[in-house]
Amino acid sequence: MTPVPSGEPDIQCEGLVRIFAVADIEVQALQGLDLFVSRGELVALVGASGSGKSTLLAILSGLDMPTAGKAVVAGRDLPSLTSRDRVTYRRDVVGFVWQQTARNLLPYLSALENVELAAAIGRRPRAHERARRMLELVGAAELAERHPAELSGGQQQRVAIAVALVNEPRVLLADEPTGDLDEEASVEVLRTFERVNAELGTTALIVTHDPAVSEHVQRTVQIRDGRTSSEVLRWTHTDDEGRQHAMAEEFVVLDRVGRMQLPAGYMTSLDLRDRVRLQLQVDHVAVRPGHEGGASRPSSVGEEGADG
Repeated sequence: MTPVPSGEPDIQCEGLVRIFAVADIEVQALQGLDLFVSRGELVALVGASGSGKSTLLAILSGLDMPTAGKAVVAGRDLPSLTSRDRVTYRRDVVGFVWQQTARNLLPYLSALENVELAAAIGRRPRAHERARRMLELVGAAELAERHPAELSGGQQQRVAIAVALVNEPRVLLADEPTGDLDEEASVEVLRTFERVNAELGTTALIVTHDPAVSEHVQRTVQIRDGRTSSEVLRWTHTDDEGRQHAMAEEFVVLDRVGRMQLPAGYMTSLDLRDRVRLQLQVDHVAVRPGHEGGASRPSSVGEEGADG
């Protein structure tokens, strides 16, 4: 199994809470979320609408503030940043790719000029050379003189990735970057993220509904009801005959106080509701329905506690 990159995380969230006031009602979008992304990781964040994905991304990008909890990106403590610090943070530390291509590129500039402008705003030397190099990296060098209206959706997103990377950010954030694309264009964009991650070592977090993303990232984190609920780790195994096999294993996330979210399929299969019975075994915890008439067959959850 290929180990997850070690060292200080590039994204570190602990007990992250975000509460919105709507009229006289408070909506808790994030409910003590924990998330760690090591330097150089390529991670997908998935979840249903309303699960808190967009709220988390807004906080990590410096566009919103958490109500409580810890949020550190590339060594920057986000809640403590001043308004001026946030401008510098968004310009130099993180790159961002939006789902809507119109938010990524200026329509009256060519692809090359869009990337050059981002480099100029970042006060990077040799903006022209830097922009050319980024377009080559994302496979869009031949599109340099075209304007966004002359590009397909997938081509626009690849140019947008070049714009996001031209100032050499530590972390690349993407909000549904394949949401408006067909399957072929989505694959091209996801391969671009893979190439960027491999060649530059840029940490990347992709928020998405696209199931195809799973084939292109090292780890998929699921968020549910404002908390991370499960993770799928992927690696390549080489057998004794030299053949490589893609491997994957799903884990349930256990937070610092022992809470976890059982997968919905498990709860339905065993009719788990309201409360459950736990039994500590030598190497696992058995979870059984707590109500009369429930299924008697246990569900074994290795080395984890139950939500609550």
